[in-house]
Amino acid sequence: MMEGGASCLPCTPEEEKRIVTDLMRMAESNLKEGNLYYVISNRWFAEWQKFVGQDNDEYPFGDSSKHMSMVLTETKSKPGPIDNSDIIAGGSGSEDEDSELHRYLLEGRDYVLVPQEVWEKLFDWYKGGPGLPRKLISQGVQQKSFSVEVYPLCLKLTDSRDNSQSVIKISKKASIFELYERVCRLRGIEQEKARIWDYFSKSKNSVLVASNQTLEESNLHMDQDILVEVQVDGFWPSGFGMDSTGNELALVPIEPSRSSFTIAGGPTLSNGYSTSYTSNLYQVGSNLSSPFTEREDGHENISSAVTKSEKGGLAGLQNLGNTCFMNSAIQCLVHTPQLVEYFLQDYTEEINKQNPLGMQGELALAFGDLLRKLWSSGRTAVPPRAFKGKLARFAPQFSGYNQHDSQELLAFLLDGLHEDLNRVKQKPYIETKDADGRPDEEVADEFWRNHKARNDSVIVDVCQGQYKSTLVCPVCQKVSITFDPFMYLSLPLPSTVTRTITVTVFYGDGSGLPMPYTVTVLKHGCCKDLTQALANVCCLKKEENILLAEVYEHKIYRYLENPLEPLASIKDDEHIVGYRLPKRLSGLTRLEIIHRCQEKYMPESHKGADRKIMGTPLVTYLQDPQSGADVDMAVNMLLSPLKRNTYLHSSEVHSSHENGSVSEAHIAQPTNSFNAMEDDTESEEEMIAMPFHLSITDERGLTLSRVESDSPIICGQSLKVMLDWTDKDHEMYDFSYLMDLPEVCKTSFTAKKTRQEAISLFSCLEAFLKEEPLGPDDMWYCPRCKEHRQATKKLDLWRLPDILVFHLKRFSYSRYLKNKLDTFVNFPIHNLDLSKYVKSKDAPMQSHVYELYAISNHYGGLGGGHYSAYAKLIDENRWYHFDDSHVSSVGEAEIKTSAAYVLFYQRIKVGEPSQSHVGS
Repeated sequence: MMEGGASCLPCTPEEEKRIVTDLMRMAESNLKEGNLYYVISNRWFAEWQKFVGQDNDEYPFGDSSKHMSMVLTETKSKPGPIDNSDIIAGGSGSEDEDSELHRYLLEGRDYVLVPQEVWEKLFDWYKGGPGLPRKLISQGVQQKSFSVEVYPLCLKLTDSRDNSQSVIKISKKASIFELYERVCRLRGIEQEKARIWDYFSKSKNSVLVASNQTLEESNLHMDQDILVEVQVDGFWPSGFGMDSTGNELALVPIEPSRSSFTIAGGPTLSNGYSTSYTSNLYQVGSNLSSPFTEREDGHENISSAVTKSEKGGLAGLQNLGNTCFMNSAIQCLVHTPQLVEYFLQDYTEEINKQNPLGMQGELALAFGDLLRKLWSSGRTAVPPRAFKGKLARFAPQFSGYNQHDSQELLAFLLDGLHEDLNRVKQKPYIETKDADGRPDEEVADEFWRNHKARNDSVIVDVCQGQYKSTLVCPVCQKVSITFDPFMYLSLPLPSTVTRTITVTVFYGDGSGLPMPYTVTVLKHGCCKDLTQALANVCCLKKEENILLAEVYEHKIYRYLENPLEPLASIKDDEHIVGYRLPKRLSGLTRLEIIHRCQEKYMPESHKGADRKIMGTPLVTYLQDPQSGADVDMAVNMLLSPLKRNTYLHSSEVHSSHENGSVSEAHIAQPTNSFNAMEDDTESEEEMIAMPFHLSITDERGLTLSRVESDSPIICGQSLKVMLDWTDKDHEMYDFSYLMDLPEVCKTSFTAKKTRQEAISLFSCLEAFLKEEPLGPDDMWYCPRCKEHRQATKKLDLWRLPDILVFHLKRFSYSRYLKNKLDTFVNFPIHNLDLSKYVKSKDAPMQSHVYELYAISNHYGGLGGGHYSAYAKLIDENRWYHFDDSHVSSVGEAEIKTSAAYVLFYQRIKVGEPSQSHVGS
């Protein structure tokens, strides 16, 4: 609960702003591990920013642009007490580092972080709360960075004595020794008699030995299980301990590998690799092994080749908490034929642990081990814990449990694998020479030789190509030509003949707030195209449909139920809404709710009548409604997200599941009797009282009869009800969410801009290669003018790699919005011929025809959504869908979707036929 009311403000808004700004700067200049920061609801903090006139650029709102709209449009007023109830599970709490925050909140969208000194000032001025302190931690090995641990590690503790369960919340930087202290204190156990197991997936993986090693280094992950056992008379409850002769049984340290190299996560040896988690773990005998234990990455020797199993390449990857982005990227890489062949062989001789740009070989070892597990585990899902641990150490930007970008991870992995496997131990210094009119072939070969003299790895052999970059000075016409290597091509998505349509989508089951989306569709398309575009951006589930309707004067003017109706019938100044409803509507009654408000709740432009229809109608479906109580229950369900202080942001609810869904789409289930009253002595009138004032209306909106709790409902295809809002209703629900529908053609800060177009991969490539001026922030220094100039730049493909990766630039960023373009890109699966784009005269000597073999997909919007992968087993000539742990076969015709994000192509060798038919 909030602690008291707000105190009298000792400062003016300007003074508050100055004090907080100074304290922020002071804290930023004195960053050190252990400093306290406080989590504050962005909803409250945005009100404070508005009050003091502070620019909110520091906290971009991304998808949650509702806050931005408030900041820009509302008049400033003094905020009430600090209110963190909307970001805390349960809505209230006491000041405690263990206060439970809603999962998957995003900084800047849902909350902000302020230093302890700023929190103390804000609390002194406003009171409220609760306080949510979190510690600053240091992350990374090569490049240290500070971050606030907003979500401490959550471990599910099982006590083997009685199988009781409890939750331990502890920093991932805490040591195993500290974990023992916490567990033993909680369970009242002597530390000498306690043994804690890594109990991931409810399997005894290994014993955690008390040491100074951190929980993060031990690869313990959010929400995983740990098991505590207590020794009794020298025996462990599992039977391990001492036998009758006093000999120790089964608990033995892992034997070091005979090779001087071990896979990432194995024991520390004398080869100089950094300490890894299993150096402080023990493993038990094979009688405790399980499918997950056997398949977990981090325990394999690489000094000998591994043979593919019969079902190799069909193992999924367990989701460790928003790691679908990582799983998608990994599945694409581990299904790259050349990398599979390389990492299944003995690659120890190529590990480069001296490279200062690499990770001492640990990333390559971790990736190789994971690839081997995936290709030898049949169809058993692999938990990539050791790999994620290495990733967090060397790339802390990917640590934690927020969603990340699969392409950014791919870029890091390819570069990191290259540096770890670089055959060049000592890179020579090479001075780049200008072209000076020499033939392009000569200059290109020189650049490539220089590049290979410093960079020589399997990644360069397989994945790196070369493009020609031509810069022309607009003043002196100086031409500069360079030939640069590339690992992938990031292609923009050009526009076509389209139109944008803004639709506000409502939940027909009351599971989230309404959200406007702006999608781009073909001008000559139909309503089916619009619903498909909306389905993609709002993560519509398979069992859901979107019902489109036009709202005019706060009533539904027409339903757009014909999927073939031309989009030309939707005018730019109209208001279109969409209702998320179940697909199966046969035999159900459509309930349409319109709203009527008193004059004092109307905007100034609408005043003049005692009561007037306002807002946006709500629609749901009822199954066999019998009485007014059934209708009242449906109204309560639809209004539930609008409850003040206790409602969840729709974007926050979306992010609770990676695929953007909130809950199973369901039909409002009526009850034949309203909730039983607690007091049996209540009068009959009180027992039939309705929480809402509802009336049955006709097609014109005229009231026919009042709806009481026991009023019989005559079932039909549709039922229209008028909801008269009372003062109590306005106090409980935020009616503003039902106001001010955006017009079809006018986007606003509250709209998620997206694109849904039909373009080809070739048009994307041509947009990438076209000549264009450099941006004002990317000026070129002209050696002839001796000044920075806004030169024109032209790219041409020169040398193509065996594996060609296309990144479709679906995400765009502006000052106020982060947008995703849900454009459908029509890409070839077979016979992608790039010959005409390759400018090298030597090009005809090599094939430039490619075959698709993997896709990284992204579904949903920014700050959430879900990643999966399609990958082709070349030996089978069959496609599979890799969705975290779940792997299923998929038809080739199904892999081309608007979710395609990163495309992986393999060169077809000269004389090799394209695999244009899927194997049976």
